[in-house]
Amino acid sequence: MGLLRGVKTVFFLITMAISFLLFSAPVFLVIADTLLPSALLSSSSSLKTLSSHFNNYSFQYSLIDIPIISIIRSAIIICVYGFCDGPRLSRGPYLGITAICSVSSLVFVSLKASFVFGSGITQKGHVITSMETALFVCSMVMGVAHIIVAYRTSCRERRKLLVYKIDIEA
Repeated sequence: MGLLRGVKTVFFLITMAISFLLFSAPVFLVIADTLLPSALLSSSSSLKTLSSHFNNYSFQYSLIDIPIISIIRSAIIICVYGFCDGPRLSRGPYLGITAICSVSSLVFVSLKASFVFGSGITQKGHVITSMETALFVCSMVMGVAHIIVAYRTSCRERRKLLVYKIDIEA
């Protein structure tokens, strides 16, 4: 009996943790989108300071704008998410603004990737590393993930409104 109770308790705790992660997915995704590209950039160019990135900026060679785009995208999305409550999450503002921010950042990152990877070699003969490639992939994946999470959040809120509407009429 004790083992069965332990298994049920562990199952309950895992279910609650997954539910918490799914409910808080927009917030966790914003945190990951803010921190991950910045960490990848700092690990790929450990000798450069932030001011040297800005002083030597070139659209074709510099990668500082990728984390900045991710931070701006995340800031806009979390502000819209914070201003929207249940009924407004089910309608257009959150999903629409998230889609606009994510698609525009995906277009920018794709355009930048075509310039960076098109030349094959960056400034001063520095070959593109796997960390720099991961920076582009991470930014693109986070952009798509924002759209998926916004859509799922919108659907979840619509289902809640439908259930509350049925309960109120009953």
